[in-house]
Parts: sequence; C-alpha cells; structure tokens
Amino acid sequence: MVGIWVVLGVLVAGLVAGAVMRARNGRIREVTTAPRHTLPGPVADVLDAAAPVTLVQISTTFCAPCRHARAVLEPLAERTEGLRHVELDVTNQPEVAQELRVLRTPTTIAFSPDGTELLRIDGVPKGPAVLEALDKHLSGVHLVNEVPTDRDR
Repeated sequence: MVGIWVVLGVLVAGLVAGAVMRARNGRIREVTTAPRHTLPGPVADVLDAAAPVTLVQISTTFCAPCRHARAVLEPLAERTEGLRHVELDVTNQPEVAQELRVLRTPTTIAFSPDGTELLRIDGVPKGPAVLEALDKHLSGVHLVNEVPTDRDR
C-alpha cells in the first residue's frame, strides 16, 4: 500500500513541476537588477554597436527547444530593422552561462549596444510578444517585411 502512495506522490509532483515549467516557457522578464559592469567575452564580442537591440540566444548542442527558438528569432531579426539575433552555444563554455545566471537553455537575453541587459526570455519565445516587449527600445524602427510567418505564432 505504501508503494502506491509513493507512486501517486511522485506522479502528482511530476505533474505540478511540468505545469510550472510549461507556464514559464517563453515568458519575458524585464530586468530589474542593476546593470552589469562587465560581460563575458563571448557575449561582448557579438554585441552590435549599430543595432539598438541584440538578442543573444544562449543554447547548447543537443537542445531541441533551442532550434525552435532560433526558428522564431532569426526571421524576426531579419525583418525588423535595428534588431540583431546571435546564437551562442555554451556547451563548451559553461562559465559564460554561469556569469549570465542562465539556468536553462534556450534563454534569450536582449542587450543594448552598451551591454545593458534589457530583458530575458526563458524557453521558446513568441515573435509578436518579443516585438511588443522591445517596442520602447526599437522606437522609430519598423518591420522590413510585416507579413508574419507561421514560425512567429
């Protein structure tokens, strides 16, 4: 009888954990902490001074959701003036993820040209939500091609 209760407890805990993870996937968080003084070298190297916002997607080699995030963010950056997307694989550089306080992949961090973190997205983002969250940072910038694709939904 005890075994049944253990199995039932594990099942309930798994369902709760799954529901929490699903609710947090793709959630956009505005940054409320103090600006970071230095960025890890690989991140600082990919920031584009000409783009108002650079989306740095932190990925790992065998991460399936990372491919989905890339499929959303690359076309979004291609058709949005002033937005740049860069994918950074941290499989062999875990210290980069640690310095950025990244706990899961994919995590996408939006940076201004000076390296200020603007927002974070855990999991696979939704294109329109990303644009809406970045609207104030991309003010005066327009979409190059405003026809949405199925990947943005």
